[in-house]
Amino acid sequence: MDSFSAVDPAQPNFSDALFQSVEKLRRPPARVREQHITLAQGSGGKAMADLIEDVFVRQFDNPILAELEDQATFNLADLMQWGDRLAFTTDSFVVDPLFFPGSNIGELAVNGTVNDLAMGGAVPLYLSCGFILEEGLPIDHLRRIVSSMKEAADQAGVKIVTGDTKVVQRGSADKLFINTAGIGMIRPGVRTSARSLQPGDAILINGDLGDHGTAILIARGELALETGIESDCQPLHGLVEQMLAVCPEIHALRDATRGGLATVLNEFALSSQVGIRLEESELPIREEVQGVCEILGLDPLYLANEGKLVAVVPRAKAERVLAAMRTHPAGHQSRMIGEVIADPVGMVILQTRFGTARIVDMLVGDQLPRIC
Repeated sequence: MDSFSAVDPAQPNFSDALFQSVEKLRRPPARVREQHITLAQGSGGKAMADLIEDVFVRQFDNPILAELEDQATFNLADLMQWGDRLAFTTDSFVVDPLFFPGSNIGELAVNGTVNDLAMGGAVPLYLSCGFILEEGLPIDHLRRIVSSMKEAADQAGVKIVTGDTKVVQRGSADKLFINTAGIGMIRPGVRTSARSLQPGDAILINGDLGDHGTAILIARGELALETGIESDCQPLHGLVEQMLAVCPEIHALRDATRGGLATVLNEFALSSQVGIRLEESELPIREEVQGVCEILGLDPLYLANEGKLVAVVPRAKAERVLAAMRTHPAGHQSRMIGEVIADPVGMVILQTRFGTARIVDMLVGDQLPRIC
């Protein structure tokens, strides 16, 4: 078996349940004895089965996954109780290093996928995960990462119900890559889109910019810098739920990951054929992040975040949405940072503290590769 998957089964009859109980008694629990990932653990044999059962199934344990089929199936009637439209997303994570201040690649993979669903106004429900493991990866590192994924999934209220593992030769990958996909349901009346911005709309954000990108930069140890900055990795669906409760007509939502705030706003402006004006004095950036950027010649507006969302809401509802955001742990520092304007179309303009204006363009190149 080269995957760990699940089916949502009908209630088993008595003989099926008895047979499964007897099989469990006969078969001792799988246990991985090796200290590092080996090619045998990707061969489809017993070594791979033991790895899947011991490291993945044991952690992600839930009734759906426990069936260990090659796919996950769901009762449509059960899904429809959450909404009338299905949201589906996928993402891959190649962050370097695997562990960094405040988080790791596993937690990042779960929260990143949960947040992608949430930005469509969806209630996240189920995730899949695929692992590309490099020969030689310490098993203890993998256990820590999988454990953090389980914790993140529990916190977000989602289940990991299907997955896959592949092992590649040493040097063919960089320790560990993770792919996740997720499905959720969108409630009636909720329609967020980058094409929905209107002049006069307010631009909101839920806290400090650039923490994740800065944490990754420092964790790489390439610079003699020390800060207390940690990644802002966190799930945002609960915050979005509170926002939608007071303003179902939110025009657009997006998490500011790769390319940061600047990239999100440029995408919005181009998609809706409007302009966006930012107020530099309202941008929440920690002094430590600003200092690192000044030393290295970086712009915090382009640094990655993993727990920050950008919301575009009708101006008349902005204060009500901000009040709701500030009652949620992920939104205590929420504020309005700008507005949508009619012109110049497709451009983001920053009003500086000195009374001047500058264009905030799309990111050219990559300030910091492999940050997620």
